[in-house]
Amino acid sequence: MSSNLNSPVIATAIRTPFGKYLGGLSQVRPDDLLSTLIKELMGAIKGLQPESIDDVIVGDANQAGDDNRNVARMSLLLAGLPVSVPGVTVNRLCGSSAEALIQASRLVRSGDASMVLAGGVESMSRAPWIVERLGGPASEVPVFNQSTVGWRLINPAMPSKWTSSLGRCAEVVAENFGISRAMQDEWALRSHSLAESAWNSGFHSEWVLPIAEVRKDESIRPDTSLEKLSGLKSAFSENGSVTAGNSSPLNDGATLTLITDGESASRLNLLPIGSIVSAQVVGTEPHEFSIAPVYAIQKLLKKQGLSISDIDVWEINEAFAAMVLSVLHELPEIEIAKVNVNGGAIALGHPVGASAARAVIDCARQLKRQGGRYGIAAACIGVGQGIAVLVQN
Repeated sequence: MSSNLNSPVIATAIRTPFGKYLGGLSQVRPDDLLSTLIKELMGAIKGLQPESIDDVIVGDANQAGDDNRNVARMSLLLAGLPVSVPGVTVNRLCGSSAEALIQASRLVRSGDASMVLAGGVESMSRAPWIVERLGGPASEVPVFNQSTVGWRLINPAMPSKWTSSLGRCAEVVAENFGISRAMQDEWALRSHSLAESAWNSGFHSEWVLPIAEVRKDESIRPDTSLEKLSGLKSAFSENGSVTAGNSSPLNDGATLTLITDGESASRLNLLPIGSIVSAQVVGTEPHEFSIAPVYAIQKLLKKQGLSISDIDVWEINEAFAAMVLSVLHELPEIEIAKVNVNGGAIALGHPVGASAARAVIDCARQLKRQGGRYGIAAACIGVGQGIAVLVQN
């Protein structure tokens, strides 16, 4: 860890298990998921006074249901924090919770705050149907739109190639790179196998808080096989390579961290998980979102004067196997043995507003575990963005 005690650190972190769609967490409101984590984190740190929290920053991609009206503020109030503690909800879709950690670190680094709770939450099971207001008579037949994932209420001025399904967009990019269905299924199997092994070794359970009788990420399939995965139908096009098996599932969950400075962490007797050194967000053509992490990683490395060989741990959020393999195709210097070594979102789950923070924290935790110096967590983001976060042990 950097010797500068005033630099921002990830002092501690906690998350819920990631529940499967309509699974064990589907009856729990997202503001309750998050407030439970806030209460647990605050209660676990002796000497941490609630009034010392300067802000609560939370990523959330939907905000159309129980998570409406600033879920960060709702959750901190439900958790019993003083009404003087503010909260803000940010939305960078799949990068939302990483964005929350980045903003918290910048606040601490600038001196504008010293204690910030940052993380993310999403309940994809509870995402409501949206009734479109067309401005016509009351008798007009309502138009319903799902709000679980992907495009909805599309502006007709958007080019049609931009608004294809996320899976189809990732599929086309992968096809252009010669990434086969078999390669994608093999990556999915790897994710499940590594995630199960990591759970069995205690890696994930060390920071997961059981909730609603759910103790483990529900989407992990330890009994899957290449035979089972290869038997699944194409999900986004006829005879396409992307299936439900090599895509991330729909999930519910929350992630929370305490971002502070090294001196405050020491005073609270906390051994930091790591520090966020820098971050980069980029934009691409919306239908090419699956390779946006490539440009975010390249720009981040250049800015920091680092090379791929300097990075000891990689977490690339597995929205789709096609997406991860596309990134690795474009950055062949990355050693696969350093990527998602404890499983990825295909197995662990992808509650959109919460999962990028999980990737950042798992990156930092693995870095500390193996004694490395630098790690990068990256994610693709719908509507054509990519995010990359550099963490240091």
